[in-house]
This record gives sequence, structure tokens and C-alpha cells, in this order.
Amino acid sequence: MSDVLRQLSEVLNERKTSANPEQSYVALLHQKGLNKILEKVGEECTETLLAAKDAAVSGNNQEVIYETADLWFHSLVMLSHLGEDANAVVDELARRFDLSGLEEKAQRDK
Repeated sequence: MSDVLRQLSEVLNERKTSANPEQSYVALLHQKGLNKILEKVGEECTETLLAAKDAAVSGNNQEVIYETADLWFHSLVMLSHLGEDANAVVDELARRFDLSGLEEKAQRDK
């Protein structure tokens, strides 16, 4: 799994810096700036939530998986725009691995 995230991070970074916005969706998003990228993250978040509600009723998770992939993708574009990549998120998840959710939340609230 982490190989996919690493490869995607590399592609996103390369397209951020050297791709033509007329030929690359990622380059176009970067050219339009952070606000446009955040709009896409918000849009994909809403679509993911709606797909999850539908999946809970239908029992079919295919659409929620598709929308979650879109949400992750656009979140990674956002991180790339801010000079980060998927590894930063994976490292943060690893840091939290041995904490209970309640312990982690308590640490943030300090």
C-alpha cells in the first residue's frame, strides 16, 4: 500500500513543478492555487459522505471506495501544494499507532 502512496506522491510533485497545466489536471490545480484545491477537497469530502450514506442503505461499497479515492487524491494534491507528501501522513499515523484514540485526542487538547 505505501508503494502506491509513494509513487503517487512522486507523480504529484513532478507534475506540480514541471507539467503543463494545459495537459495535466494536477498542474492545473496547482496553477489555480490553494483555494481551488481546497474547493476540490471539500467537494470530494461531501461526495464521500453521501456515498457512505448510500452504501449503508444499499450494502454496496463500490461508490464510497471510488469517492474515497478521489478524496485521498485531492488531499494529496493539497499536501503537495503545501510542500508535504503522503509520507508525512503515514508517519503521523504511525506515531499514533500505539495510542488509544482518547489518549491522542487528550494530547491535542493540551
